[in-house]
Amino acid sequence: MPDFYRMSVQETLDTLQTRLDTGLNEAEVQKRRETYGKNALPTEEGASLLRIFLGQFTDIMVLILIGAALISLFLGETTDSIVILIIVVLNAALGTYQEYRAEQSLAALSRLQVPVVRVRRDREIHQINAEELVPGDIVLLEEGDRIPADGRLLESVNMQVEEAALTGESAPVEKSIQPLPADKDIPIGDRTNSVFMGTAINYGRGSMVVTDIGLQTQLGNIAAMLMQVEAGTTPLQRRLNRLGQTLATAAFALVALVFVAGLLRGIEPETMFLTAISLAVAAVPEGLPAVITIGLSLGAARMVRRNALIRRLPAVETLGSVTIICSDKTGTLTKNEMTATQLALPGHDVSITGIGYMPSGEFFMNGEKLDPTQDKTVRRFLKAMTLSTNATLDKGGSNGRGVHVIGDTTEGAMIVAAEKVGWTRTLLEQEMPRVAELPFSSERKAMTTIHRLDGDDPRVLFPENSYIAITKGAPDRLLEWATHEHVPSGPRELSDERRQKWADEINSLAAKGLRVLGVAYRPMEQVPDNLTPEVERQLTLLGLVGIVDPARPEAKDAVRIAREAGIRSIMITGDHALTAEAIASNLGIIEPGQKAITGSQLDTFSDSQLVEALRTTSAFARVSPEHKLRIVRVLKAENEVVAMTGDGVNDAPALKQADIGVAMGITGTDVSKGAADMVLTDDNFASIVAAVEEGRTIYDNIRKFVKYLLSSNVGEIMVMFTALMIGLKIPLLAIQILWINLVTDGLPAIALGFEGGESNVMKRKPRRVNESIFAGRMGRHILWVGALIAVLTLGGFIYGFTSNGMDPFSPTLGLAQKSAAEVMEIVGEDVFNEHTSPVVIGETLGEEAANLTWDELSVEQRVELMESDAEGLEEESEGILGEAEQLPRTLAFSVLAFTQMFHVTGIHGGDRSYFFRTGFRHNRLLLYAILSTFVLQLIVIYTPLMQSVFGTVPLSLGELVFCVVISSVVLLAVEAEKFLTFGRNDKTAPPSPAG
Repeated sequence: MPDFYRMSVQETLDTLQTRLDTGLNEAEVQKRRETYGKNALPTEEGASLLRIFLGQFTDIMVLILIGAALISLFLGETTDSIVILIIVVLNAALGTYQEYRAEQSLAALSRLQVPVVRVRRDREIHQINAEELVPGDIVLLEEGDRIPADGRLLESVNMQVEEAALTGESAPVEKSIQPLPADKDIPIGDRTNSVFMGTAINYGRGSMVVTDIGLQTQLGNIAAMLMQVEAGTTPLQRRLNRLGQTLATAAFALVALVFVAGLLRGIEPETMFLTAISLAVAAVPEGLPAVITIGLSLGAARMVRRNALIRRLPAVETLGSVTIICSDKTGTLTKNEMTATQLALPGHDVSITGIGYMPSGEFFMNGEKLDPTQDKTVRRFLKAMTLSTNATLDKGGSNGRGVHVIGDTTEGAMIVAAEKVGWTRTLLEQEMPRVAELPFSSERKAMTTIHRLDGDDPRVLFPENSYIAITKGAPDRLLEWATHEHVPSGPRELSDERRQKWADEINSLAAKGLRVLGVAYRPMEQVPDNLTPEVERQLTLLGLVGIVDPARPEAKDAVRIAREAGIRSIMITGDHALTAEAIASNLGIIEPGQKAITGSQLDTFSDSQLVEALRTTSAFARVSPEHKLRIVRVLKAENEVVAMTGDGVNDAPALKQADIGVAMGITGTDVSKGAADMVLTDDNFASIVAAVEEGRTIYDNIRKFVKYLLSSNVGEIMVMFTALMIGLKIPLLAIQILWINLVTDGLPAIALGFEGGESNVMKRKPRRVNESIFAGRMGRHILWVGALIAVLTLGGFIYGFTSNGMDPFSPTLGLAQKSAAEVMEIVGEDVFNEHTSPVVIGETLGEEAANLTWDELSVEQRVELMESDAEGLEEESEGILGEAEQLPRTLAFSVLAFTQMFHVTGIHGGDRSYFFRTGFRHNRLLLYAILSTFVLQLIVIYTPLMQSVFGTVPLSLGELVFCVVISSVVLLAVEAEKFLTFGRNDKTAPPSPAG
């Protein structure tokens, strides 16, 4: 399509082959509909629940678990296989629930389209569905209407359009029908003769000719970009994928090593294969995916209490990795509430405190508090300024957000300034009634109201005549039309020198990022019968008002805290460069005097030049959606972890492209919320920083999960591998390993999710993108703690044999050398008699030995008898040997479980927090989890039903105490590690209380 904003009205109509007075005829409409299609944005068919559910099974950790389940089934461990599969399905269900509504952005875009519009066709006005519009249609527009398509204005009567959702412009845009210069490219926000789909008419009326529909509109362009943006993986997902790959590689290496070692010992290949696969299954931490999901869910719940609503669980941790926050200005760093902050009057430089639309604040001049009611110059200006407005304040909170402006927001700022004195426009109009009005026009950039002077104070302030015309508008226009200025002593002629002074003042206010309006008046004897712009000549200038969209009071501290945490804040806005520079400088985003880069400059930059520009400035102004998307992509290519905040439709593609998109919950559009990973329920930039703190804490807790669970798994592997290598019996059954991995490890791991952040959490630099989850000596910790757990567990296992007079390294445990009485003392009389009966002896050793007793059998015959009912190294032995192994195995099982309790006790507070100083003061839930796990372990040991399932036997009190005492060595060792690494004193305070 041509650049219609460069054309005149008639050129536009001619190009589109339509007429203002008749519109299109029905035949032409049908022809164009066949060519251009419907005026509708496409909506993606969201993935079905089944597709989302199946997508959960592509994660490497999940695939490893599925493989473990299949192997367990192959080994005949049906119970283990079922339990693992249940875990996998539950984990997938959690992920499915979180992601079901993640891709609603395009559907939200379509809701921004207008269902019904008024269009002129065949000389008549018709009301039609907006989807039926075609290029060339003439659409009638009124205040409050939402624009149904992109178009070129044909008529504009005082029209102002709210374009913040599309361009980021905080103030309504004044529209005209004049063509724009053809010698330069005009940004969307400056195309004052054009309107765009999804924006709304804030004031005035007019008509337009449709130039673009559907995907060809600016809103459609955003929809197309959204469809092209692919959601990337989060840092946590990448780290967990690497962890899964590491575990898979380690498991494969373990299988090969154990298989070869067993063959070298002379064990049958089939037996060794099954044994090696069992060890590989033990290497997989079955509970890790579920525990991480639960930990992220707990973090998401905490973030809700800090005004951050998480839409995708991995985003919880991603916040902790953020290196750059790209923030929109309007409504994010600022309040999106225009505020009058400065008055420039002859002999008076007045500042006004208070922000937003709440009428609370004070007036100051030369640093001293000022009472405007006692100063004629200030009083005159405030009253004139307020009377020349048409906006009103809605104080009923009908929008759910308290006071807001109905009408022009800059006029709202003027009204609020007067209400800080106690004056309302209604009250002022009682003493100065409005009798006529010359409406605002974009050509004049001014409006004029005429008032009769009824009250006493107006006659004091304006003593010249019975009526005055008050003109408010662009200060350069008023300065051009003015012949006098009103100084404290009265009106005086405006000299060239004073004109230059006023021009300098206008530029000075604009350089501060203020929107500047002038107010002037003209005395009148009577109201003209025909009000024309001539009434705006020969004015007496009263002064200037500077209006700003103020920065949020919390934003400056938030930017500072982010900087201390190694996070850079970048402002990316569609607003004017001067405004962006002023706000960014005030917040500390850029240095004073540093310039913002505009969208037109960006268009000339290569990617390498943009990278260099990003090193020199942190403010970008007058940018388009494509610019925002490009900035985010370039930053990500530089290995930055990018959070993008925004509230408008124009922010959606960049929100989706960023590592984490952060939408505003109050002012944000449905589109931005649908594209985001996180929604701020209070629209407060400071909440982003609070969420970053939570994200870092959550990642710390996830590392604790991994440290805790993998230490246990490494210990299990070392126990099983070492036992095999040195000729011991299998210390742990598959069901016991599964119990440790899921239940004994699970409850304390979940409780770790309630750990609060350490005091230095926001003093650290962000983690490197490629940093391993094992960074910071964690891998070393896992290995040495795993080795210690293995030594203690094997110690308990060997003690179980030796304390009962058995030889743990003998295939028959030395029982073949013992008498019947000694064996019965170890395995029990019933078991002994059952497996040494004449029938069993006869079937095993032959009829000639059927009448022999145990004591009468040779050692070789006893060995043959015991080994005949043992099924091999890979599973639990039965008969006499199986019974003899149960006590040592129960001791090993218990030591392994208890060492986990002492390990989590030592690591929960962090690497620099000593348990013997802090205890469980900051996480009582962990104490309860440890006690619950201890009780569960006792149930497994002491209840008959659980004994039959887990192959355990009751321990004596002395044996139980032995298990607890040797397990506590882990806690002492972990505390010693902290002392050796960080010294006697804590480097940081204990963690803050959890949740």
